[in-house]
Amino acid sequence: MLFDVPAVAAAAVLGGAPGTFGTEALHVLQNNQEVHALVLTGGSVFGLASVLGVMGYLEEHRVGLHTRALPVPIVAGAVLYDLAVGSASLRPNAEMGYSAAAAATHEPVECGNVGPGTGATTGKWRGGLRLKGGLGSASLSLPGGIVVGALVAVNAIGDLVNPDTRQFYATHGGFEHSRLETLAGWDGPGGFMQPPTAPGSYLENTTIGVIATNALLDKTQLARVAAQAHHGLVRAIRPVHTSGDGDTLFAVSVGGASRVDLHGAVTGIYSDVIGAAAADAVTRALLRAMLAARSIPGFPAYSELNCRW
Repeated sequence: MLFDVPAVAAAAVLGGAPGTFGTEALHVLQNNQEVHALVLTGGSVFGLASVLGVMGYLEEHRVGLHTRALPVPIVAGAVLYDLAVGSASLRPNAEMGYSAAAAATHEPVECGNVGPGTGATTGKWRGGLRLKGGLGSASLSLPGGIVVGALVAVNAIGDLVNPDTRQFYATHGGFEHSRLETLAGWDGPGGFMQPPTAPGSYLENTTIGVIATNALLDKTQLARVAAQAHHGLVRAIRPVHTSGDGDTLFAVSVGGASRVDLHGAVTGIYSDVIGAAAADAVTRALLRAMLAARSIPGFPAYSELNCRW
């Protein structure tokens, strides 16, 4: 995700096993006030090499924070773990990051088994319904010309679909399924995860995403938006934010001088409205990811699930 004008950004990391690059610079206590790109990738920490490729592309185009020597690109990123799907040796590298930056477009984002959604999977806890995850996007329009968009790659330990009813938690509820009726067998390999002999196991997870708005927000407000946006994950994924997920969401204010000014006193309150909309956009993006996903060995797509049962 490249920004025509440097964006203000923040991040909220609520999963217990994150893989990130540059998120500390986005903390409200740090001086940094701009980013030039964000990267969402697969390949676990190996995939963070793609961030260097994006930085190389930006350096070639003289994009970055102006310093005495040269512009230094400020780039942050997050990874999900998908090495157990397909070949573990095929993962994003610097060359792929460079190519992705060179191919960036203003056109609508493809969803499903693309980008960080390629090897994304869900439902890997004991009792879960194993389904293919993916990449999804959604946006909402608010009064005053404000737009809130979300781009999310879902690769969760938990389910988005109730294993009993085959319906999405986000749209149909059914939370009684998450009640743990017994711990029998949970002391074996993998703990609460499905046996490691099955595709996917503990720590092979994480949902990552970006929320973008054209509202004029500062880093502190964006930090709250990023935190609120995680409620979109809570509505859709059970369990979520586990010790084996590295769930990370970025929030950015984009558009430079054309951003919508919320005007002084109402800014704090209205940023909360944007945060609530961000949660809604995240939930919609998750559902779109699941609906657009295509089956891979061991993980059927939701679009095929209705035909099987």
